[in-house]
Amino acid sequence: MGKRAKRGKAETIALPMAARVAIGAVALAALGYGLLSGPENVQPIRKPAAHQALASSTPVYVAAPAHASAPAPAPAPAPIPTPAPLVEPPKAADGPGALVRQVVDYASHQTPGTVIVDTKNTFLYFVLNDTQALRYGIGVGREGFTWSGEQTVARKTEWPDWRPPAEMLVRQPYLPRFMAGGPGNPLGARAMYLGETEFRIHGTNKPDTIGKRVSSGCIRLTNDDVVDLYERVKVGAKVIVLPAVAPSPGPKVAEVQ
Repeated sequence: MGKRAKRGKAETIALPMAARVAIGAVALAALGYGLLSGPENVQPIRKPAAHQALASSTPVYVAAPAHASAPAPAPAPAPIPTPAPLVEPPKAADGPGALVRQVVDYASHQTPGTVIVDTKNTFLYFVLNDTQALRYGIGVGREGFTWSGEQTVARKTEWPDWRPPAEMLVRQPYLPRFMAGGPGNPLGARAMYLGETEFRIHGTNKPDTIGKRVSSGCIRLTNDDVVDLYERVKVGAKVIVLPAVAPSPGPKVAEVQ
């Protein structure tokens, strides 16, 4: 074989070797790049099982988070009731409440159920016991028509008729001779007649006259008070009418013994 043939064969062998070296270098470079740029831990992707795939495809409903409700306000403390004011009977006889019906201390040796009329102070006492009485405000006779003495309750009448006495008609001829019982009657709701006299303990349709001296000798109470007294007083009960400070001439009965 000639020199030229040998050199051609050598070149033909040398060329594939260079290509192999170049391809190996490229492969090493690619492998190194993959090792440098890839994640440290690469897990292989596993295909899920059939039942896992079915479970994962089922929708899951998640309840909305519950918001904490605001705490209920504490109940307001119950108001402390204001104590009722103490009610005491008036100490002064001429006080504005003195004429109101009330139980008072009243020393007396009279039998319970006795009626005592205090003309001077315009009070009537219904005796309860030796130390107490029920007191009423009253209207009494005007000047010249007061009287004192002891009588008994002869009879009692509800809503009495009124027949003015002859002496009254002489003084006041304009008065009616008769007036049937009722709210407009001057004797009011009840009357208690004293003995054989013309005097009575009775009601009135003019309550503003209580505490005053305006009558012709009768003792008057408000209709409410006379109804209350009427239920307490018995027929035959003793009635004592005390004299005024300065008795004036007028109708008079036996003095209290």
